[in-house]
Amino acid sequence: MSNHAPLDDIVLEADRLLEAAAAEDVPVRLIGGLAVRMHVNGDPVISREYKDIDLVTLKGRGKRVSEFMTAMGYEADRAFNATNGHRRLLYYDRPHARQVDVFVGAFEMCHSIPITERIELHPSAVPLAELLLTKMQIVELNAKDQADILTILYHRDVADDDGGGSAVNAARIAQLTATDWGLWRTTRMNVERTREALPGSALSPDQQAVVGERLDRLWERIESEPKSTKWKMRNRVGDKVRWYEEPEEVEG
Repeated sequence: MSNHAPLDDIVLEADRLLEAAAAEDVPVRLIGGLAVRMHVNGDPVISREYKDIDLVTLKGRGKRVSEFMTAMGYEADRAFNATNGHRRLLYYDRPHARQVDVFVGAFEMCHSIPITERIELHPSAVPLAELLLTKMQIVELNAKDQADILTILYHRDVADDDGGGSAVNAARIAQLTATDWGLWRTTRMNVERTREALPGSALSPDQQAVVGERLDRLWERIESEPKSTKWKMRNRVGDKVRWYEEPEEVEG
């Protein structure tokens, strides 16, 4: 295993980590903006800066990931990891003022998403459906996250399966939102925000039309999915009770 220091270029550094993890059989995948960039083959329609690297791993692999990240030149946040290691791990690249977040088992921010259930579908990043949901679940959506949503939906079509890894699996998103009213509610809010953001975005009118049409098909698929009894009961309460968690600050 390499113990070289992290690279200056964050994109190359993410590649270095993924290649070494694959060689060492450490099950990690990218999420966040760098995962979006990887899924669209490195030339996103809306360019943006990447501050940190975000990863996910399987439950029970925290110790292995810690050994790996330390060997790759990262400093563990020992206090945080000792307390939170069952769900999340933090590592630092001090020379470049960068942070690596590793979510363990599930992605838990404003909502919980079972992000590692289909970790084998892509060798480097989480599947597009789960990746899009990590953005759609953000209550306080910022410009970078909005750009990532637009980028995914412009470069990748919406389908009822994964399209061999090249499509957003709307059936998967519909399944997860049909059993979790809170996740459905925030997703609905961000679908509306994305529609509203299109005219003022960096996309051309033709590109906006592509995203708008895919957004419509995604929402139609979400709405057509039969909702669970739990979902229906929570729907009666609606917005009277807060439907999301207020997450710890994480840059993605």
